[in-house]
Amino acid sequence: MKYRFRTENTCAQEIEFTLEGNVVTQIKFLGGGCPGNLQAVPRLVEGMTVEEIEKKLGGIICGRRGTSCADQLAKAVRKAYDESKKSA
Repeated sequence: MKYRFRTENTCAQEIEFTLEGNVVTQIKFLGGGCPGNLQAVPRLVEGMTVEEIEKKLGGIICGRRGTSCADQLAKAVRKAYDESKKSA
């Protein structure tokens, strides 16, 4: 299923991705951000599970923001996964 997540306190405004079970694919950052990072992060985590993404990217911060696009991706996939389990 395709999900769209509104980020908080990052340059990218939204993250779009597909979640099948707990596997994440087709990740896109939308609405701004560092172009190189926003291409690299999706390529590096394509096909990983929610848990693997959380472990690798959760808690990464960008400057004084207290979060980052990568951290927001970890939060987004967790939220989507938890919501998908509730509706199943």
